[in-house]
Amino acid sequence: MSDLLRIGELAAQAGVSTRTVDYYTQLGLLTCADRTGGGFRLYEQAAVDTIATVRSLESHGLNLQTIASALHGSVIDGDRDLATGLADLSANLRALQEAAEGAPHAHALLSLISGRAHALIDLALAIVDSPLV
Repeated sequence: MSDLLRIGELAAQAGVSTRTVDYYTQLGLLTCADRTGGGFRLYEQAAVDTIATVRSLESHGLNLQTIASALHGSVIDGDRDLATGLADLSANLRALQEAAEGAPHAHALLSLISGRAHALIDLALAIVDSPLV
């Protein structure tokens, strides 16, 4: 049990408040590994990485419910999984690129959208390859 972290230790290492750890636990983003004799929650060290992943995804505009579904391997948007979502995103980017070819002023906007989408794809692939999933 010595390698487990109390909520305050986890919060300090992850750079968040204990309220954030508590909220993430309530949403199922974090799982309590054990409890002390006094009832305090204990977390595995990997929870620090999970919090970093969640915060990164949040910074890219994903909501916590979608993140929780992805971390638990659940479907996203009803019956779509992550691979299907990424394939759809890629197809939509191609369609936007074709549309932008006829409208030069849209090229700058398309570049921004494309950059953001590629960042999200890279992040999704990193998550899929991480031990968190």
